[in-house]
Amino acid sequence: MFWEISRAVLQYRRWSCFLKRNHSFLPDDVKSLRSVVNPDVSKIRNIGIMAHIDAGKTTTTERMLYYSGYTRALGDVDDGDTVTDFMAQERERGITIQSAAVTFDWKGHRFNLIDTPGHVDFTLEVERALRVLDGAVAVFDASAGVEAQTLTVWRQAEKHHIPCVCFLNKMDKPAANLSFSIESIRQKLKANPVLLQIPVGRGKNFSGVVDLLTNQRLTWKMNKREDDGRFFAAKPLSEVKEPELMEEVRQARAALIEQVADLDDDFAEVLLTDFGDNFDAVPSIKLQEALRRITLARKGVPVLCGSSLHNKGVQPLLDAIAAFLPAPDERPHALVRWYKDDLCALAFKVLHDKQRGPLVFLRIYSGTLKAQTALHNINRNSTERMSRLLVPFADQHVEITSMTAGNIALTVGLKQTVTGDTIVSSKASAAAAARRAHNEGKTSKGRGQQTSVVLSGVEVPDPVFFCTIEPPTMAKQADLENALNNLQREDPSLKVRLDPDSGQTILCGMGELHIEIIQDRIRREYGIETHLGPLQVAYRETILHEASATDTLDRTVGERRHVVTVELVVQPGDESSQVAFVEDAAGMLSDSVREAVENGLHSSYLQGPLLGYPVQGVSTRIQSVNTEPGTSPAMVSACVSRCMLKALRLAGGQLLEPIMSLEVTVEEEHLGTVLADLAQRRGTVRDIQSRHDNKVLLASVPLAETRGYSTILRTLTSGKATFSLELDTYEAMSTQDQNVLLRRTAGFL
Repeated sequence: MFWEISRAVLQYRRWSCFLKRNHSFLPDDVKSLRSVVNPDVSKIRNIGIMAHIDAGKTTTTERMLYYSGYTRALGDVDDGDTVTDFMAQERERGITIQSAAVTFDWKGHRFNLIDTPGHVDFTLEVERALRVLDGAVAVFDASAGVEAQTLTVWRQAEKHHIPCVCFLNKMDKPAANLSFSIESIRQKLKANPVLLQIPVGRGKNFSGVVDLLTNQRLTWKMNKREDDGRFFAAKPLSEVKEPELMEEVRQARAALIEQVADLDDDFAEVLLTDFGDNFDAVPSIKLQEALRRITLARKGVPVLCGSSLHNKGVQPLLDAIAAFLPAPDERPHALVRWYKDDLCALAFKVLHDKQRGPLVFLRIYSGTLKAQTALHNINRNSTERMSRLLVPFADQHVEITSMTAGNIALTVGLKQTVTGDTIVSSKASAAAAARRAHNEGKTSKGRGQQTSVVLSGVEVPDPVFFCTIEPPTMAKQADLENALNNLQREDPSLKVRLDPDSGQTILCGMGELHIEIIQDRIRREYGIETHLGPLQVAYRETILHEASATDTLDRTVGERRHVVTVELVVQPGDESSQVAFVEDAAGMLSDSVREAVENGLHSSYLQGPLLGYPVQGVSTRIQSVNTEPGTSPAMVSACVSRCMLKALRLAGGQLLEPIMSLEVTVEEEHLGTVLADLAQRRGTVRDIQSRHDNKVLLASVPLAETRGYSTILRTLTSGKATFSLELDTYEAMSTQDQNVLLRRTAGFL
């Protein structure tokens, strides 16, 4: 009885806290809660908001939550009171750092929405969100069109074959340009934009849109600061007495119908058979059905207009998401059918909570997930019990008992699960799925049963910046290691390693901001004041010439003598490092010796001869491997590594430095100053474009020269310029620059 009362009190406190945060979701009983969190799968929309930084993703998300009734007050990024930007670092900087999931309803549909970051340092957050989503909303600044990071996230969505809807935000800016934005989408994204709305008014006079599907004019109130945009007037075009607008709409709708007919054969047949040239008679339902087919097939992208900050155009965007983006059952995963009705889910994100421990986000692909059950992790080959099941609401969550396929869940108690792991109900369930896959002939030859039924995980990019991190005292070393372990589990793009020479802890990240955020989180969340060493660049090493080497290892360990002789040749290759065996050598090697040779080669690729950076672009050919009976594989690997190091030194080392793609938007009066500064940073200008009254500078610049660039650029342009950086490629350093770097590393400079 005591435990039941305690549980009831705890549940009441949770709901009280939940309501204090302006949330309005409160079920009457457990039965209604189950019906809310387990809707018809055809009514579910798993979507993400993606865009360049400052395009308005979080503001758009905030308006969606407000108009759906999830929140009772409009949050603002500048005020630091938005729902999805709940981290202290996000509210201070006004940017999104972590992707946040929220669940809400809109006109009978369940939206599982993830607000993703726009900064390049947090690209992995976008990657793992898109991996589990069914559709996406790409938000654009209507005055800037497609920007650098927009192109990056669009490519990520294309990689996962995700249908998209475009939202041209900030239509009330003086420089907003509809035709420029549409052409930018067409040229830079290589997509087919299908315009569904025409803005009414320009700049500050932007008051609404004309819906080309329904032939309605949607108007929001103008210059009403207290107006929240919840109510707007929908007037049929037949009642509009503006000849210029009517003519523009007529031409735009005719162009829309012709474009849809070109992209959808079924609609084209209906159009020719039933309507001919009478476009006005085409019903909106037929046009909407065709647009849905086009969007799902990724032949075109619907484009809508609005201004999220001024509460215009968000409700039609919600309608478009429900109408055009797919339900989970319309994008089935290839492996799911092997599990049938058994549970199959993918862990795509981990958060650490001080009270509840690790919180694991799961996308459920099949079956039903129930609280207080044991789950099997195929990747770790381990079974652990999930204690609680939650519906994600940013940093506030609602506890439930079960959740069905197609939803996104938050679990408590999975202490070994990490990003990319496949979760099933039991080991027997995985084995049964593997048997079904084998019977269908889907497993690859030579692969085990378990790996054949594992969902594809998340690709983690390599870090480009690293620095040392030290605790204030040795007594805090264990606490720092625990904090770094937790943060690594949350963020796979963060790498922590121990320097074998100095014994220092090395922190590797995606950029200056990434490492700065990590240090700030360690201070705030774990109470450790750490010291960071100077930022270093993650270089790569390669070779200039072909070289051969021979090495013999003759060592006696105990009473056992190990003798091995290796002869190999290295030569420059493509970006990857490859291994080949001469036919005579390959036929003489046993499987264990061959594996030992490959292990020795791969370990030698991890540290080059110049500065100990990873080696790439090297092709290795094994000429011969001779061993005496009783020689252990470990000795073979050691001899191969030593011979490989000798060959790399003979081939002449070359450092490769990361080259960043830089995009700077600057006023014309400051362009010369920015170009002069870029020349001092060894930058190369690729193009200079005009964007309204500004210039867009596209350049390539070495990563080593970009440290502190944000501060310098603000100083040079009086804070009027913006920029974005993205890793482009690795290029060979000049002999002079390489010698300077080698001398600096050796301590001579």
